[in-house]
Amino acid sequence: MSRTRTLTGRVVAITGGAHGIGREIAATFTAAGARVAIGDIDLDAAREAAAELGVHASRLDVTDPDCQNAFLAEVTRELGPIDIYVANAGLMWVGSFTDEPATATRAQIEVNLLGVINGIKAVAPGMLARGRGHLITVASAGSILPTPGEASYAATKHGVLGYLKAVRAEMRGTGVHVTSIMPGVVDTALAAGTSSGAAKLLTPTEVARAVVRAAARPRFEVTVPAFIGPAVRVVNLLPRPIHDRICAALVPNQLQARKDQRRDYEAGFTGSQR
Repeated sequence: MSRTRTLTGRVVAITGGAHGIGREIAATFTAAGARVAIGDIDLDAAREAAAELGVHASRLDVTDPDCQNAFLAEVTRELGPIDIYVANAGLMWVGSFTDEPATATRAQIEVNLLGVINGIKAVAPGMLARGRGHLITVASAGSILPTPGEASYAATKHGVLGYLKAVRAEMRGTGVHVTSIMPGVVDTALAAGTSSGAAKLLTPTEVARAVVRAAARPRFEVTVPAFIGPAVRVVNLLPRPIHDRICAALVPNQLQARKDQRRDYEAGFTGSQR
């Protein structure tokens, strides 16, 4: 069993840190005594959040490897070597897979999957050289659940979990930890107009607390709420017809739940209204 680690003085870099879950992660790490930097494609919002939280802010486009490297170099220069890297930035389009615009598919893959890969490839070598560090990704319960109405989003989150499994296996024994945080539906702009199904709607603070707990006491897979992980493992042992009936009853069908308030959010990365 791993020991609880102090977070005081630890340098933490967070992507997508200007709003929602990322902002709360920054606030919670700061309250725990860590030295925090946030990166976000919206620099004005990042600076506003940083001024309120007392953290460092930079512009960060996670889809651009050069921008990732520049962000990490700036954080290292300002705060010191990065102890904990939190890949949080994400996008989600909701609707039938047959109706999803190609721009939405591409944006989700580039941000949710390639953005994580870009960041981990940039930050991991320094951690490996020092023999310590922690890579934390805010994925989704969609990494392990069938989610109608979120096909491409789920594909990216399944991809993140698969990538982390391989990275973790490669780094076993190096002193670098890997964690996948997999929350259900969270009350943020990303999930506006969707359903949380049988689980309660989470707050960004609940997810942030799970991230910080995992940083203090490393675990690989963390679902929020905690019961989701064990429940999925049990349901996956059942015959497929029973498995499918249980999932249909418990997992939200976003095709039925989707509300019109998603239009403005999704237009931000698809370039069109619908």
